[in-house]
Amino acid sequence: MSIDDLRTRQLAQSARWEGDRTAAPADFGSPVDEYRAATTAAVLFDLTGRTHIELTGADRATFLHNFCSNDIKKLAAGQGCEAFVTNIKGRVLGHVFVFATETSLWLDADPGCGNDLVAHLDKYLIVEDVEIHHRSDELGELLCVGPEAGGILGELLNIDVAGMPAYGVARAEVDGHPVQIRRTPWTGHPEWALVAPVAALPGLWDQLTGSGCQPAGALAFDALRIEAGTPRYGIDISEDNIAQEANRTERAISFTKGCYLGQEPIARLDALGHVNKLLCVLQVDSDQIPPAGATVMDDAGNEIGRVTSAALSPGAGQAVALAIVKASHAKPETAVSVRGEGDESHAARVCEQRTSASGG
Repeated sequence: MSIDDLRTRQLAQSARWEGDRTAAPADFGSPVDEYRAATTAAVLFDLTGRTHIELTGADRATFLHNFCSNDIKKLAAGQGCEAFVTNIKGRVLGHVFVFATETSLWLDADPGCGNDLVAHLDKYLIVEDVEIHHRSDELGELLCVGPEAGGILGELLNIDVAGMPAYGVARAEVDGHPVQIRRTPWTGHPEWALVAPVAALPGLWDQLTGSGCQPAGALAFDALRIEAGTPRYGIDISEDNIAQEANRTERAISFTKGCYLGQEPIARLDALGHVNKLLCVLQVDSDQIPPAGATVMDDAGNEIGRVTSAALSPGAGQAVALAIVKASHAKPETAVSVRGEGDESHAARVCEQRTSASGG
């Protein structure tokens, strides 16, 4: 089976695409219903296309520890963490979620990041017992979200997924295919990612949607992840940003792990006690979605930042956005405004990032 088989199943469930069908569906008829089901029941998102990199070899933990912002060496099998891969200036080359198994370290990152991350790590690989495997073409990813998702998954996989820790990882087998279950923090609601060979995806999709997970599309997912303050690399953050500007310092940066590439400028900035700009969640008092690059202004009309991504939130009935703004205006409940197309401005406010229900 292939991605085409998965797309055929999704098409039969009223999937709609905004572009070609190599990407996940935009929705399955109603983004509003899909969003609500994610917050009250259970939905299944297709995240196929995300980056998957496997590190094997005896030195894998020590090696990766030297090139990202969190403490990799402390991870035991079944544990994981969030981290930034940074350059020598502390700027972000990748936003990764690392999962440790008995034999591997797995990096899960946004789509399109794989080649650059592999090349960056490979550049520093000299005599270490480490092999870097780019698995993005071999594997796909489905995401189960919602208060009922844990029960559905637990019954299907015969695993207590609800008891998994934040960033935990477990293994199962479905129809003869190996499946990794990862507890992820992307939507701020209970969620578990299933990573499996592409051939396993159609069967997994059938079983999960047949067991009570409502199929859901990219529009609902974007609203959820923006509300949760979860950035996409290359869209919300990039090499232009030093790690702390992503506003995930408590989750993704260790200040006790010792030296790593980029550690010195990151530690120096921490010692100063502040950054100049931060990625923030905005709720906009309009149902018009501001375009990427829209200007964010203070109450005096001065430019203080730019929108990086936005979506319509069915929960609020209004647009939500991620924006890089001056740190002086990043405190929750700060009143700002967003200038959209045609110079029309809409009132907005900075929101508290929704804490992930998986504890991330």
